[in-house]
Amino acid sequence: MVTMMFFYMTLLGITMVLLFVGSRLSRWKTLLIVYGFTALAMAAEIVLIRFWGTDTLSRVYILMVHLPALLLFYFIGYYRGWALIFQFLSAMLFCALIQQGAGLAYYLFGNRLWVIVAAYLLFTAAVLWFLLGYLRPLIAGVLLEIQQGLWSMCLVIAIYWLITVYMVPGYVGLDPSSTVFKPILSLLMVGFYVVVITLFSTAQREAESRHNAQISALSLHALQTQMEAIHGMEEAVRVERHDLRHRLQTVAELIREGKQQEALHFIGAAQQRLDDQKPAVWCRPPILNAVFSSYFQQAERQGIRISAHIALPQRLPVEEGELAVVFANALENAIHACCGLPREKREICCKVLAHPGLMFEISNPCGEAVRLDSQGLPVPSQNGHGTGTRSIAAFCNKHGALWTYTVTEGRFSIRVIL
Repeated sequence: MVTMMFFYMTLLGITMVLLFVGSRLSRWKTLLIVYGFTALAMAAEIVLIRFWGTDTLSRVYILMVHLPALLLFYFIGYYRGWALIFQFLSAMLFCALIQQGAGLAYYLFGNRLWVIVAAYLLFTAAVLWFLLGYLRPLIAGVLLEIQQGLWSMCLVIAIYWLITVYMVPGYVGLDPSSTVFKPILSLLMVGFYVVVITLFSTAQREAESRHNAQISALSLHALQTQMEAIHGMEEAVRVERHDLRHRLQTVAELIREGKQQEALHFIGAAQQRLDDQKPAVWCRPPILNAVFSSYFQQAERQGIRISAHIALPQRLPVEEGELAVVFANALENAIHACCGLPREKREICCKVLAHPGLMFEISNPCGEAVRLDSQGLPVPSQNGHGTGTRSIAAFCNKHGALWTYTVTEGRFSIRVIL
């Protein structure tokens, strides 16, 4: 029974880490790598149990399974640093709660095999329901907002794990001391994690309030931009209507004098003036069109060349306001970076495609070396900066999008694939 418990907890633990951390790779590649690693870990457990027994496996389990799994998710997961460690330890904590809950049920109901099997399945279903329905969206929404204090949370969970594995050896339901002390420690950890969830919930509400305020401000700005464009067009039409009589008289006079080429040139010049007064339309969704128009105009006023190819449908896979905030943050960062360069080097390239999925890339030259932190985000050069990049990362984590920041040959790029 102990051997089967190790196998089950290995499979469940790695699955829970995957649910917490996610993966930057495609779905099938992720499943192949993660569960290929799981199969190798189980094979190593079989060998260790065969030659040295389950007690030895329990002592080296952290080194043999946990550390390699942590290294694996460092390379394929969305998170780095303390954020990754916190989610990894959280998965291990919930695995321990499942194991101890099932062992306690086994002890209380007379050491019946069917009881422990049913308890494992019941506790696993409850934890996965809680994780998928509440905890994972909560953590994904606020983890990037919490920059300090994660290390202390990780330390508390790590100390609990070391105590339950090494200072209180044995298994709940099989050893009397473990059956008493480990559930008590786990109840204390449940209280600690309730405090953590409360903290995260507060941070999430604050982040949502800021995000909603940003969307509202952006929508208001889009409406104002559209209204200004409409008023500008109305004024241009009034002027053209006033001048039309004079232009027709001029064209008629040129034709009477036999100056057809001059008349055509005069008409062409008038048409060109009308075309120059048309507002640029970058895409069909109105808020996004206003964002592109506004930031591209800001860039042009700063002497920044714009190279844009935008193909967005009317119906978007995400809420338009949220996507508009992402583009606004990315373009604002690109404009800020270009303003520190000589005018001849200022350029922003923006490519947006809708098929086979929504994806975009925004790139610009960078004068200074840009460092990426453990999360893959650009390290801000000044205190108080970096909010925009964290907002983009939070959007991607919320919607399961892939995002990368790269610095290649003096150009800084952000790529997002929904």
